[in-house]
Amino acid sequence: MTKPINFPAKFIERIEEDLPSDLSLAGFKAVCQQPMRRSIRVNTLKISLEAFLSLAKTNQWQLEPIPWCETGFWITREDESLSLGNTAEHQAGLFYIQEASSMLPVSALFHCFQAEEDCLLLDAASAPGSKTTQMAAMLQGKGAIVANEFSASRVKVLSANLLRCGVTNAAVTHFSAEIFGTWMSEQFDAILLDAPCSGEGTLRKDPQALDNWSEQHVYEISQLQSTLLESALQALKPNGVLIYSTCTLNQQENQQVISRIATQYPDSFSTINLEQLFEHSHKAITKEGYLHVWPQYYDSEGFFVAALRKNAATIDTPAINKRIKPFAYQTATKKQQASIAQHFKSQFGMTLPSDYSIFTKANDYWLLPNSFLRVKDEMRFERVGLKLAEEFKHGFRTSHDAITALGHLVAKNCIELEPEQAHHFYQGKDIVYPNNNKGEVALSYQGYVIGLGKWVRNKIKNSYPRELVKDKGLG
Repeated sequence: MTKPINFPAKFIERIEEDLPSDLSLAGFKAVCQQPMRRSIRVNTLKISLEAFLSLAKTNQWQLEPIPWCETGFWITREDESLSLGNTAEHQAGLFYIQEASSMLPVSALFHCFQAEEDCLLLDAASAPGSKTTQMAAMLQGKGAIVANEFSASRVKVLSANLLRCGVTNAAVTHFSAEIFGTWMSEQFDAILLDAPCSGEGTLRKDPQALDNWSEQHVYEISQLQSTLLESALQALKPNGVLIYSTCTLNQQENQQVISRIATQYPDSFSTINLEQLFEHSHKAITKEGYLHVWPQYYDSEGFFVAALRKNAATIDTPAINKRIKPFAYQTATKKQQASIAQHFKSQFGMTLPSDYSIFTKANDYWLLPNSFLRVKDEMRFERVGLKLAEEFKHGFRTSHDAITALGHLVAKNCIELEPEQAHHFYQGKDIVYPNNNKGEVALSYQGYVIGLGKWVRNKIKNSYPRELVKDKGLG
């Protein structure tokens, strides 16, 4: 049973002040007590929308389109004995479980921004990775994304989701987002700042979101948001697009944050009106052209989204003295590049993407997006690109991340698993498979590469990473 929401008196006062005239306080309270509709976003880095719809039909999943995201759907399943997160489709990265409203910021970004082949984007507060993976799916391998997360405990979750979804063009950083304005001034073509907030719009998912709510906390976090927005504008190139979003409802953390920066830096940016983003968006459009989504409007979480374009005038950025360790990856020699390319060609019939470069780190070979290379020495990066393989004395051991991210390029040495075999694979078990073969083999299920094995007499030795193994497999 859902825990009743404790609405603080001051919170209710502020909601009454901010509620649009077409909505009632009673309606707001009522919708906050209702459970969220489950929603997913198809990961088109791994599966086409058409193929996923066919797969969903086979699984008897009922999908209702989310109007602001072409690849987003509310989902209903008659059989929910297996959680969505444990389905084969989710483990293979074919979809991301994501609240419908949280798809709005990235949809707004690409509504206003035309991505070029060499573009560089920043997701300033990216964990757990829902919006970063959505950005990557929109880019389809073009450009590069710096995915930043301040919380150390969430960086690992972010990296895991990027890898599960087959994102190859991301560089992960672990800083407070306020440093980007000085450390990477005017480096980014587009920025998403989904700012930390008081979470007032998440009550349907988290009834305890207001347990620690106070006016003082709202004030303090709005000050942080202003600092982050200022830094993001400094890091943005002139004429670049910045999306400022929160999952909260009060104007102090939304409209007033933008107004404060506009006052501090007159004429530094202009607003891009989002009224044409999707059908019926006019319900949530503010007088400024922002989206202020109340949960009653679309039966969703509450959300705020603003699109800003930086004007040509540069925002003053204080000079700093950087002290950075040398970039941890080294450019591969021509011999090394030829060697790793030959490995993938001979083993799997694959040609590595041409708009990426090969780097090494100790005995590991990595694929780094060319669009990232111009900023590789600007700060410390936790992880960049895609690990391809580890080199040993007598050859290479292909990485799980590479074979799953580039699985669509596999042209040979791949076998399709039966349901029971896939179940054992996800349990980390070897697969009985009489053979006299040698070397590595790509493993697919339902037509999509899910990992690697190694031919051993009468079986396939499982190469699924231990940290991903699930005792229940597909159960």
